[in-house]
Amino acid sequence: MKLFGQIKKKLYFPVAYYFRFFAKIQLLIWKPKIIVITGSSGKTTLLHLLESQIKKGAQYSHFANSSFGIPFDILGLKRKDLTLVEWPLLFLLAPINAFGGGHTKNLYIVEADCDRPNEGKFLADLLNPEVTCWLSCTKTHSANFRQPIEENIAHEFGYFLEHTKKLSIINNDSVLIQQQIKRSTSIIEKISIENLENYYVSENTSEFKIKGKIYKFNFLLPKETYYQIEALLKILRYLNITPDPLFKNFTLPPGRSSLFKGKKDTTILDSSYNTDLESMRVMLNMFDQTPFKNKWVVLGDMVEQGDLEKQEHEALGQIINSMNLDKVILIGPRLTKYTKPKVKNAITFIYPSEVLKYLEKNLKGKEVILFKGARFLEGIIEQLLLNKEDISKLCRREKMWQERRKRWGL
Repeated sequence: MKLFGQIKKKLYFPVAYYFRFFAKIQLLIWKPKIIVITGSSGKTTLLHLLESQIKKGAQYSHFANSSFGIPFDILGLKRKDLTLVEWPLLFLLAPINAFGGGHTKNLYIVEADCDRPNEGKFLADLLNPEVTCWLSCTKTHSANFRQPIEENIAHEFGYFLEHTKKLSIINNDSVLIQQQIKRSTSIIEKISIENLENYYVSENTSEFKIKGKIYKFNFLLPKETYYQIEALLKILRYLNITPDPLFKNFTLPPGRSSLFKGKKDTTILDSSYNTDLESMRVMLNMFDQTPFKNKWVVLGDMVEQGDLEKQEHEALGQIINSMNLDKVILIGPRLTKYTKPKVKNAITFIYPSEVLKYLEKNLKGKEVILFKGARFLEGIIEQLLLNKEDISKLCRREKMWQERRKRWGL
C-alpha cells in the first residue's frame, strides 16, 4: 500500500499534464471570462454564494478544484465512483472532448486548491484568470510542504495572483497573503474584517452588517464568512450585477455547517467535510456563540499536518478549554495522543464505530452536536439522522467512500 502511494505521488503531475494539455485546447476554443476562487478554506461557500446571485449566467466548477478535477470539468469528463476502472475511458475521451463545443456560458467560475507543491503553478498557468479571489492561507495539507511550511503554501497560492489579468481580491488581514501581493500586476482590492459592523448568530440564522446593510442567512455561518460576503459584493460590482441581499437561492455545500434533525430529538451541526486548526477554531467559536443548550462536540483528527501535527493538536486543546461545552468526544490517534491531555473531561475513541455506539447509548434528547474533523464523521451522522432523505445532503457519497466507511464499521 505504501509503494502504491509513492507511485501515485510520482505519477500525479505527469498524468495530470495529459488532461491539462487537452483542457488548454478547449479553453482556447471556449474563451470564457474566468474567475478563480482560491485559498485554504471557504472556497466552496463563496462559489455557492456567487451561484445564488449569478445563477445560470455562469458555469461553476462544482466538485472540481484540483489538477485533475479542473481539467476534467473543462473537458466535460465525470468520475462517478472514484474507482480505477473509470480511467481508460477518461484517457480516451480527453482528446475527443478537447475539440467539442459543449460550453454555452461566457463566464467560468472556478474553485482552485493547492494541496501540494506545484499545484498552484500548474492550475494558474492553465486558467490565467481575469479575476482571482484569495481569502485564506492556513496550514492545510502541511505534510506535503517543506519548511517554512506556511510561507511555501502561500507562495503556491501566489501563482494565481501572478497569472491574474485584471483584478485580485485578497484578505488583507493575512500577513502571508499580503507578502504575495508584489507578484501581481493586476488591480488589488483588499478586504478586512474590521469593516464588519455587526455579527449575530441564533439557533438557525446568522446576520452580517456591512456598510449599513444587513445580510441575513437561514444557516449557521461563522463570523469569518464576512470575507466571502464582501468578496461576493466586489465580484458582483465588477460584473455589474446588483446583489440580492436576501440570498433566497443560497444553499450550503455538504459538510459545511449544515443543520439536521437527529434521533431522540437531537440537533446535528455537520461540518465534517474538511479541517485544519483554523477551520476548527472558526467553527468552534461560532458554536460557542450560539444560544443552544446542552452542547456536544465530536471532533476527529486533523490529518496531513506533517511536522506540525503535535503543535496543531495541542493548540486545539486550548481552544476547546476556552469553551462552555457539556460533552467533548475526540476521535483518532492524534487527538488521543496530543489533545486529550490538554482537555479536561474529554472522552476519546480511536474508531468512528465506537463513537456511534457511545452516542446511541448516551444521547438522552435535546443535545446539539457539532461534528468537525476527519475519521469518517459523515458515516456517524448518517446513522443518527432522523430523516433518511437527508443522507443525500452529506459529503462523500461516492462508492469509494461508502466502501471505506464499511471497512471502518460504518
